[in-house]
Amino acid sequence: MIDLLSYAFLGKPLWMWGAFLAVIVTLMAFDLGVLHRDEKELGVAESLWLSAFYISVAMAFGGYIWWSYETGRLITEDGTHAGIAYFTGFFIEKALSIDNVFVISLIFGFFAIPPKYQYRALVWGILAVIILRGIMIALGAALVQQYSWVLYIFGAFLVATGIKMLVVPEADPDVSKNPVVRFLRKRMRVTEQLHGQKFFVRQPDPATGKMVSFATPLFLALIVINVADLIFAVDSVPAIFAITTDTFIVYTANIMAILGLRALYFALAAMVHRFHYLKYALAMILVFIGLKIFWNELVGKLNPAISLGVTLALIAGGIIYSLWKTRDEPTAGTGKA
Repeated sequence: MIDLLSYAFLGKPLWMWGAFLAVIVTLMAFDLGVLHRDEKELGVAESLWLSAFYISVAMAFGGYIWWSYETGRLITEDGTHAGIAYFTGFFIEKALSIDNVFVISLIFGFFAIPPKYQYRALVWGILAVIILRGIMIALGAALVQQYSWVLYIFGAFLVATGIKMLVVPEADPDVSKNPVVRFLRKRMRVTEQLHGQKFFVRQPDPATGKMVSFATPLFLALIVINVADLIFAVDSVPAIFAITTDTFIVYTANIMAILGLRALYFALAAMVHRFHYLKYALAMILVFIGLKIFWNELVGKLNPAISLGVTLALIAGGIIYSLWKTRDEPTAGTGKA
């Protein structure tokens, strides 16, 4: 048994992966099964407190990663400083996820999901993210290890994406034309109304009268949100691989950043429009990280502390400038600035 736990999987022993996933599953079970077992709307104050808790957990985990690296207990596959790489990846993913909040709010609005049911869908969504992000990161790691030139593709993609974000005006996505929504509605029985927090219900088939399973709009919203997350991951996963190719650091930074976003959603959803200018800071981060790949490969490894400092400076600058620029705009649903 000890030998099995010591078996290396994606560069780290199985016990390390198991310990991390155990922490995540425990947090999710406590959140979903204890804190939010009943149907209730998550208030802004509770949202902020819960988000602060998740961020504290992420910071504590990052501190452990930093300590483990400094004491020689954790060695990264590419020689990067594990602590700096983790925090850089965490802050990049956290900032990129703010854009996801706007899309999630549009999806909930389209399916007419009231706030008291939204949190349950978001928490179940994170369980799917843990699996889907893991698959994407494992595939990315395999590509990078087998073909190191893939990093150049990641770099060029990040630079192109960042420039596109800077010059192409944003357009609100039309959920009604989403191909996933159309596909599901054509191939699944879907109820017209919600049925509490249920994703599936049994009802008589209008054609035969037999009791059959129907999906609810809450289930459709859950699926579309997870598809949207995969689309966002196309940007965020290469960005963290540009910081480090250590699979464990890439995965843990990703999951820890997303974990608290579900809680923060209810505080951000009402004022996400006030973070409009953060988009430009994120675009510059993507360009910087993309160019960093070429610099590392062609010139020499850039000091990781510089990457962390530039990332934090751009994120902080984007948030502060956005809040200052939109200080006179009302918060959604309140009519107050």
